[in-house]
Amino acid sequence: MKKIAVIGSGFAGISAATTLAAEGFDVTVYEKNDSAGGRARKFESNGFLFDMGPSWYWMPNVFEKYFNRFGKSVSDYYQLERLSPSYRVFLPQGEIWDIPSTLEELYALFEREEKGSSDQLKIFLEEAAYKYKVGIEDLVYKPGLSLLELIDPKLIKGVFKLHVFESISKYIQKHFKSPRLVQLLEFPVLFLGAAPSNTPALYSLMNYADMVLGTWYPKGGMYKIIEGMVKLAEEKGVKFKFDSNVQSLNVKGSNVESINVNGSLIAIDHVVAGADYHHVEQHLLPKKFRRYSENYWETRKLSPSSLIFYLGINKKLDNLLHHNLFFDEDFALHTKEIYQNPSWPTNPLFYVCCPSKTDPTVAPHGHENLFILIPVASDLKDEEHTREKYFKLVINRIEKLTGQSITPHIIYKRSYAHRDFIENYNSFKGNAYGLANTIGQTANLKPSIVNKKVSNLFYTGQLTVPGPGVPPSLISGQVVAQELIKRQRRKAS
Repeated sequence: MKKIAVIGSGFAGISAATTLAAEGFDVTVYEKNDSAGGRARKFESNGFLFDMGPSWYWMPNVFEKYFNRFGKSVSDYYQLERLSPSYRVFLPQGEIWDIPSTLEELYALFEREEKGSSDQLKIFLEEAAYKYKVGIEDLVYKPGLSLLELIDPKLIKGVFKLHVFESISKYIQKHFKSPRLVQLLEFPVLFLGAAPSNTPALYSLMNYADMVLGTWYPKGGMYKIIEGMVKLAEEKGVKFKFDSNVQSLNVKGSNVESINVNGSLIAIDHVVAGADYHHVEQHLLPKKFRRYSENYWETRKLSPSSLIFYLGINKKLDNLLHHNLFFDEDFALHTKEIYQNPSWPTNPLFYVCCPSKTDPTVAPHGHENLFILIPVASDLKDEEHTREKYFKLVINRIEKLTGQSITPHIIYKRSYAHRDFIENYNSFKGNAYGLANTIGQTANLKPSIVNKKVSNLFYTGQLTVPGPGVPPSLISGQVVAQELIKRQRRKAS
């Protein structure tokens, strides 16, 4: 059996490893940290269980399709609960919207805000459904190696319905006039790492995922997905090596001959890099074998980083749901301070997750588990006093907008930002979500999954196709595994 080394045990790495092992390859995953999951790791303290990164479970069909690939189902590994309402939005002037989980209630909410908008929303979501079907069920599974992949009669026929060359900002504003409705519909795009004005309207498929497919929660926390994926991988024969830092790739001729793990050389036949693409290419590979220059990387548009706070509260909190968006300040200014003029934000928008509202197992009885995330520009100077400044700012706003005292009840607190992303994940410039999904960085215009100079080295994850986010990362692992399998079969025939 061919020996494959997978670097990194995030969603993409585990997905690739499992797909390859199911085809008979001898697969070992090398993870620099002490547990699987990458950015989706967990930690426990003072009786609280914190998911470190992803907290939104969207596109449930992508996860189901993944497990179905191996004759399994999501329900074999974890249980899902649909959240209702989906999430809460705090707006200016103290107004609060609870976003319903049913379409009829959603149409009613839109109509109350803007007369005629419910009919527009129906049209908008019908178009988004088409994009979702084409985008998530077809386009994202293409490896992005040739423009010929896009010469598909179905794609060509429907190219104008995909709105690839129009920004989602303009597209939304064609349908809706209310600034609050526009902002609500632009919100999912923030997960894609680019300003709405620079993101193709193709990504209204995210609104379909949000409003039609719904927001779900895996009971026990998001890490239950990782536990399920690891269990499935091990069932297929994948081996996991933790605290195993890959320090270099040793190339002979046009192949990686061995990898240096914690100072020991391990012979391999193929490498799938699920770790940070920039780190692997610019730091683990000898210079003459790098496909891209450092200047290339410096000109890439990155997604945001995040300033995160994990809090344990020794009382129950009022006026919060599981997911909460604090959009009470200027959306346009914060977006500008992330993308156009990268700087620490003036009055940031932010997100609060309170999973203990749904799941009593993530906090001691009578307590709450809070996860606060502020999207911020990548490559900022990350200092302790800056973190503390923003902590005080957001906690004061939460207290004011929810009408309660929180600060005296904090019994656990941990912050996480740029320097942690770099230390834990070798993250390029401390970004949290990979490359921005701009028009110039979509599909074939992303960094390639293959290295033309090294024939047995492949890349997967959020810096290559299909892009940032949990479902795309899960798909990315399958895409790169299929490409490796295809090339190996061609070589053997």
